[in-house]
Amino acid sequence: MTVDLSPVFKDKRVILLGAGVSNMPLARMLSEMGAKIEVRDKKTLEELGATGEELVSLGADLVLGDEYLSEMEGDFVFRSPGFRPDIPVLESARAKGICVTGEMEMFIDRAPCPVIGITGSDGKSTTTTLVSKILEENGERRVFLGGNIGEPLLHRVGDMDEDSIACAELSSFQLMTVKSPVTVAVIKNVTPNHLNWHTGMDEYIEAKAKILKGAKKAVLNYDDEVCRTLAEKCECPVMWFSRSPIPEDVLLSSLGGVYPRDGYIVVYCGGREERVVALEDILLPGDHNIENYSTAIAATIDYATAEDVAKVASTFGGVRHRLELVREKEGVKFYNSSIDSSPTRTAAAISALSCPIRIICGGYDKNIPFEPLADALVNCKNIRTVVLTGATLEKIKDSLLSHPDFEKSGIELIEKKDFTEAVIACADSADAGDCVLLSPACASFDAFPNFEVRGERFKEIVAGL
Repeated sequence: MTVDLSPVFKDKRVILLGAGVSNMPLARMLSEMGAKIEVRDKKTLEELGATGEELVSLGADLVLGDEYLSEMEGDFVFRSPGFRPDIPVLESARAKGICVTGEMEMFIDRAPCPVIGITGSDGKSTTTTLVSKILEENGERRVFLGGNIGEPLLHRVGDMDEDSIACAELSSFQLMTVKSPVTVAVIKNVTPNHLNWHTGMDEYIEAKAKILKGAKKAVLNYDDEVCRTLAEKCECPVMWFSRSPIPEDVLLSSLGGVYPRDGYIVVYCGGREERVVALEDILLPGDHNIENYSTAIAATIDYATAEDVAKVASTFGGVRHRLELVREKEGVKFYNSSIDSSPTRTAAAISALSCPIRIICGGYDKNIPFEPLADALVNCKNIRTVVLTGATLEKIKDSLLSHPDFEKSGIELIEKKDFTEAVIACADSADAGDCVLLSPACASFDAFPNFEVRGERFKEIVAGL
């Protein structure tokens, strides 16, 4: 049975707060269903460009510029994830009886099929993609991939039925207001992130933990202290994953676990281990990708086979902007890992490369500490040059210079505020056999709309060298 949302929205006034990626498919869907659409955004019509033109063609009323957060009147308000749910205009809307929701919040509430929800500070995009590919390889269900990766999912709900399955990457911004449960709740890890948006680490952890509420099964990282703490309060059965074998008493008191042992990723369930895939058959490099596969196996164990996993492992080359090999020029390999928006992601990226590394770091300031980044760079024997750029240049520089082992590391430090100049300087520092790696450890918003645009700009610059 499919879900028809037309009766919910026909002739209703629906306000979309933000004209970004998550709300445009929603605007198209609402227009087709006969809703009266109002779109609010800080940008002017000229700044919205083609997006603004499309909204006008859909018949949407536009509230733009400085007045976009004025009082609202209507039946529904959909907030983009970047807006905190407690801003005054949304609190006022709720007080008037307006339904304030979000695209992902309503999708999870209305989905007619199982939803595997995946969140975490690092690695969730690759893991969500792996989950979808393993399920597609299995072929028994129609698979829908989206959320914080790819496309929104609410406008696809009419294409789903009980025999479908959805793989949703979920950010802390989206999870803050999610009320309905997912089927399988996956938390990759919880490390400091987005502390410029959240009130602090406690709120960030609380948002991530909301994915567990009402879930039928939790998949948690045994190596992560926050995940182990959350498991103590978790009301559903837990399956663990780890980068190393898990203590037997932990496995026996849970659904089991997935981890590497003796050259294989194994599943422990029902008192015994079973091999799933050989590590040497995994095309993606690095221990973090062994962890990503372990997570995906734990999440899909009820829906796919070891053969499905093995096929994906031997053929899947990775998501765009994640250790993406752009080109090789005069013996130098150029890698685009623009998706690395935190120190832990950058640490994982450099650990996956065995050649001398010339790295570009820096970007938008999320108010997260950079001491872990400095520690990862200084302690990585392959780092030769660090080129700093963007709004966090000085903060990362201070963390590096204050590291007790920085001077003896021999790392060359280059400062280029401009992104293009940073890429060129990094390329100029490289010799044959080296790699140039864009792994910013920061978000992109100081200079680019998102990490994808930043990655594409890197690729353009590299192509022109």
